[in-house]
Amino acid sequence: MSKTTVRDVSIERERADASRGVGGSRAFAVLLLITGAAGLLASWVITIDKFKLLEDPGFTPGCSLNPVVSCGNIMKSEQASAFGFPNPMLGLVAYGIVICVGMSLLARATFPRWYWLTFNAGTVFGVGFCTWLQYQSLYNINSLCLWCSLAWVATIVMFWYVTSFNVRQGFLPAPNWLKGFFGEFTWVLPVMHVGIIGMLILTRWWDFWTS
Repeated sequence: MSKTTVRDVSIERERADASRGVGGSRAFAVLLLITGAAGLLASWVITIDKFKLLEDPGFTPGCSLNPVVSCGNIMKSEQASAFGFPNPMLGLVAYGIVICVGMSLLARATFPRWYWLTFNAGTVFGVGFCTWLQYQSLYNINSLCLWCSLAWVATIVMFWYVTSFNVRQGFLPAPNWLKGFFGEFTWVLPVMHVGIIGMLILTRWWDFWTS
C-alpha cells in the first residue's frame, strides 16, 4: 500500500485549483461589457469607413477633422492592414469575444485557470498591438484617429483589470503586496497608462494644439 506524501497532496491540490471554475464579480463583468462594446463600436465604424474608402478613394471619413486628427490617413496606411486585412476586422472578433465573456459572467458562469490565462494572453496581445499602432500613428503616419483612440483606451482598461483579476485569484504568481495593490488600486494603472499616451499625443503635436 503506497503512502501519501506531502508532495502528492500538493500536486493534487494544484490540479484541483487548476480545474476549479472561478467567476468574476458583477462589476468586473460590466467593465468587460463596456470595454468590449466600446472596442466593437470603434472597430465597426472603422471597418465601414474602410470599405467606403476602398470603393471611393476620394471618400473622407467623418472623423477626419484636421491635418492631425485624420482617420483617412490612418486607414490608407500600410500599418492599417498589419496582417494582410484591415486591422478593425480583427477587433470585430476580439471585442466580440470580450462581450461574450462579460455576458457569461453576468450569468454566473465560472471558468478554469487555463481559460483566464488564455483570456489574459489575448489582452496582452491586444495591448501590445495597440502600443505598436500608437507608435506608428504618432511617429510614422503622423496622424491620429479618434475611433482608434477609443479602441486603445478600451483595450488598456481591459488588459489591466483582467491581469488584476488573475493576480488576485492566484492564477498569476505574485507577492502578497502586489495582490493587495491590485485589490485596492487597480484603477491607478490604466489611468497612468492612458495618461502617458495622452501626454505623448499632446507633446507630439504641441505646436498644432497651441496655435
